[in-house]
Amino acid sequence: MAPALEPTALAARLQAGAAVLFPTDTVVALAALPEHAAQIWRLKQRPPDRPLILMGADLAQLQQRVAIAWQPEWLQLAAAHWPGALTLVLPAAGPLVEQLNPGGRSLGLRVPACPMAQALLRLSGPLATTSANRSGEPAATTAAEAAACFSAQQVPMLGYQPWPVPAGVASTVVAWEPEGWRLLRQGSVRL
Repeated sequence: MAPALEPTALAARLQAGAAVLFPTDTVVALAALPEHAAQIWRLKQRPPDRPLILMGADLAQLQQRVAIAWQPEWLQLAAAHWPGALTLVLPAAGPLVEQLNPGGRSLGLRVPACPMAQALLRLSGPLATTSANRSGEPAATTAAEAAACFSAQQVPMLGYQPWPVPAGVASTVVAWEPEGWRLLRQGSVRL
């Protein structure tokens, strides 16, 4: 079984380069610092052309980390649905994009509506994230399911349990394009 750690200890493991598991409002997250994100594709057995998202504790934390000029339309949608189950895919460039979306020109961003996740993100800073599961399998919704997915790798997890029950539905994903928002995946947020 993966070690269950309190938030400060889990944040320290992240700073040391580990991948970790924690609850969100949608499904369990598998996460790492962006500079250590490559291990997420390996752990999930996920094709490298599937980007990760950057999850933050709040909009301000994401704005500090992502060096882009935030357009009013982006801020409006973020204000209406964050924290919540909405991922915004915005045009971006630079090292952070290369770490989470190699070869891409956009970055997915999200602020979860889960106090436990937000507390960890305040300690760790924004994290490269994805659902906790093997690629192509259903996403984990409990600590036990997540631990079972990564038992061989001993991925540490947030120790405060029981975790809140997530919605079990992935976030809605919208991408900004020259003509406006385009729906990439329908989740629990209806736009």
